[in-house]
Amino acid sequence: MVTHGSAPAGPTPGQDASPTTWELFQRFARDPAPGPPRPGDPPRTGEQRLAYHSRFVTVRTPAVVQTSLEVRTLMVLGRHQRATARPALIVTGPPTTGKTTTLLEVGRTCHLAEQTRSGSAASQVPVAYLLVPPGATAKTLAAEFARFLGIPVSPRMTQTQIATAVCHTYNTTGVRLVMIDEIHRLNPRTTTGAEAADFLKDLTERIAATFVYAGIDVTHTALFTGTAGAQLAGRASLIDCDPLPATTRTPTKPSSPHGTNNGNSRETGGGQPFRDLVTAMENALDLEHHRPSSLARIAPYLHQRTAGRIGSLSRLLRRAAITAILDGTEKITRDALDAITLDHLAEQHYRPARPTTATRARPRT
Repeated sequence: MVTHGSAPAGPTPGQDASPTTWELFQRFARDPAPGPPRPGDPPRTGEQRLAYHSRFVTVRTPAVVQTSLEVRTLMVLGRHQRATARPALIVTGPPTTGKTTTLLEVGRTCHLAEQTRSGSAASQVPVAYLLVPPGATAKTLAAEFARFLGIPVSPRMTQTQIATAVCHTYNTTGVRLVMIDEIHRLNPRTTTGAEAADFLKDLTERIAATFVYAGIDVTHTALFTGTAGAQLAGRASLIDCDPLPATTRTPTKPSSPHGTNNGNSRETGGGQPFRDLVTAMENALDLEHHRPSSLARIAPYLHQRTAGRIGSLSRLLRRAAITAILDGTEKITRDALDAITLDHLAEQHYRPARPTTATRARPRT
């Protein structure tokens, strides 16, 4: 059963482990978010600055702001609903566009707000966060729900027994927000996937909480197919974490007639949302010789390097900052950035593979 009090020693969430147990999530939520040095603070040591750039700051992107507002609205909407499943939310988009970061930041905010509102009651667990396991079945999914709260599960227990224990404990401990990541792993077209989707639908009707999902391009997966998929599509709205555009010409509302909210496409800062993101990250650097605004001036290059993906940009700047500390230059330049090999998606966009001799088109004769 769920235990309270001080969390056991272990890896820090955000560094070595996902906060997929109550103890780890509680530590993640309470741990002060890393921030740049404030005026008057003593200089940090090299090791402290390496650790800081390893974790780095989380910028409140339009997707984070929009998701936070949507979640608060849905939680109020479903607070007194009893007869049917509460409305849900799905955060979707391509890889490395900030979906998990958005989910966790919204979860952190909700956790702290609910504990403040309730006076930090020791028996309350306002937020649950779990990952859909690969090849999920209804029973393995139920076990993930149980694992988050430390509910004992034995191999002899049936799926129904686990589900009963999960629903009772989640309602008793006051879970108000359930966040399920990697939802694209569910495949309702298979027998086990359909059973897992049905099981998840059953939980949304038995647990008095708002469900928020995150996954890669879920509208292009099998998640919305079949009866269970149609029910999910009919109850969940979407926030689309697309890559940030370099520029936006006119302000656009974060919604469409089809119910899809594009949390990353809202115009901010004069129509240069990606440059604004670069500026926010650059201002958070803790390097001794870095020239202010030098990264903002090469925002078009950074956009080309990362295809506008937030995760790729964060990795690029963090690696460059750590390298600058280690080699003593203490600044980030374009040459230093170009020497870094990023994830394959970003590299494929920036440095597309040249055709080999065998695959090049032969000249006409």
